[in-house]
Amino acid sequence: MATLCLSSSSSSVKIPSFIHSFPANANQLLRRPLFSNLSVNYERRLQQVVESLKWRTMVSFFPFFSTKREDTESLKLELFEAIAPLDRGAEATPEDQKRVDQIASKLEAVNKVKEPLKSSLLNGKWELLYTTSQSILQTKRPKFLRANGKIYQAVNADTLRAQNIETWPFFNQATANLVPLNARRVAVKFDALKIAGLIPIKIRGSGRGQLEITYLDEELRISRGNQGNLFILRMSDPSYRVPV
Repeated sequence: MATLCLSSSSSSVKIPSFIHSFPANANQLLRRPLFSNLSVNYERRLQQVVESLKWRTMVSFFPFFSTKREDTESLKLELFEAIAPLDRGAEATPEDQKRVDQIASKLEAVNKVKEPLKSSLLNGKWELLYTTSQSILQTKRPKFLRANGKIYQAVNADTLRAQNIETWPFFNQATANLVPLNARRVAVKFDALKIAGLIPIKIRGSGRGQLEITYLDEELRISRGNQGNLFILRMSDPSYRVPV
C-alpha cells in the first residue's frame, strides 16, 4: 500500500490539384461538339459519374475523420486483451511488459485530455488492472500473502485527495493528499492507513512520491510514477468520494 497507483493536433492533407479540376474538365468535355447532341439524360449521367469519382477520391485522402476514434478504441481493446491474463502484472514476463508498455505509449500519444487534474473524468473509484510496481504486486511473497482481491484507487480532483483500497484478504486502505506540480503531475503525500479496514494509523510525512497522468478518458486511466512504474486503471464508480 506504500505506492499510489494514480492513474491532436489537426492534420493537414494536401488535396491533389486534379480533384479540384473534375467539374471544370467535365463541363469542357460536355461542351465539345462530340457531346453537343447527346441527350440530357446521358449528360447528367456523365456528370454524376465525374462527381462520384471526385467524392471517392477525396474520401480516400481523409480517412482519419472516420477512423481516428476507431483507432483509439482498437488500441484500448488491444490493451485490455494484453493485460487480461497477467494477474495485474504479477504474471507478466519481460516480453509482456514490453508489449503492454508499447500499447500504452500509443494511447498516450493520442490522449485528448491535456490537463487531467482539471478534468471531471478523473473523479471516482478506479480499479487497478495492471502495474509494474513491485510494492503493489509483491511477487516475492507467497501468493496467499498478497492482495488477491480487487485493488481500487479513488481520486477527487476538487479536494486533491486520493485513496488506495485493497479487498480480499487484507482490506487495507491508505489516504493521501495530492500536490499539483503541473496540470498532469502530482506529488503524493500519504497521511493515514487503515489496517483491515478497521484500525486507523496516522503516517503524516511518509510514503511520498510523484505521479503523472498520461492518458485519461471516461473509462481508462494510464499513469506513470517517478520510479518508472506503469499503472493502468479502469473506471469502476465515478460517483465515489474520497474521505477528507
